[in-house]
Amino acid sequence: MDKEMEKFQQDLLESVQQMKAGKAARTTQVALSPIAEARNRLGMSQSELAALMGVSPRTLQDWEQGRRKPTGAAQTLLRVAIAHPEALRDLKAA
Repeated sequence: MDKEMEKFQQDLLESVQQMKAGKAARTTQVALSPIAEARNRLGMSQSELAALMGVSPRTLQDWEQGRRKPTGAAQTLLRVAIAHPEALRDLKAA
């Protein structure tokens, strides 16, 4: 039990030292979906891209987060946005 307590105390001390030094104990990398990457390259918000595509912002969020998949024309338009973002920029400007 004493060794466990010593280990706990040592871990706690290291954690406090890391906090005081402003060091993160761990970092998490979040990979963007291809849809979110394309939207970022376009410089558009979710609301703007959703309006351009004729869908609700919630639907676009669901696509970006992988909860739903686009179908039909939306899927085709997203493929174009991913491969050729300038095409959607032109659409937005029109």
